[in-house]
Amino acid sequence: MVILVINGPNLNFLGKRDKKQYGEKTLDDIAQILQTALQARFPAARLEFFHSNHEGAIIDYIQKNSRANALIINPGALSHYSYALADALRDFPGVKAEVHLSSIEKREAFRRVSVTASACGKMIAGKKWKSYVEALEWIIDKIK
Repeated sequence: MVILVINGPNLNFLGKRDKKQYGEKTLDDIAQILQTALQARFPAARLEFFHSNHEGAIIDYIQKNSRANALIINPGALSHYSYALADALRDFPGVKAEVHLSSIEKREAFRRVSVTASACGKMIAGKKWKSYVEALEWIIDKIK
């Protein structure tokens, strides 16, 4: 059982950028939290982590890993305009959850819409790093 965890543009700056919006955890911190949560609930599964600041690299990664059982994606700003990413997510056969650290519905007007969310079974936002944990728990419940 493989669950992909994909992070998009600028998420490599977590822990450094706007901590009020995004919290203080880094991507490495979130990865460790998810590993611990997965081992507690579903030790037979494993997580694979990927980050890119480039839309095409993220799409390539999703397409090359279509045999994975599920994915969690934080597309960052790509969620607001990337129909190509939305199509790649629709083509991915596994369970999909989109996460956002901030409450996108409370942000600037251009951030309030996610074109990628409709390609996922669930979208969780506004819980900072806990958005990832909630997505992981939802996925485990769906595939276990």
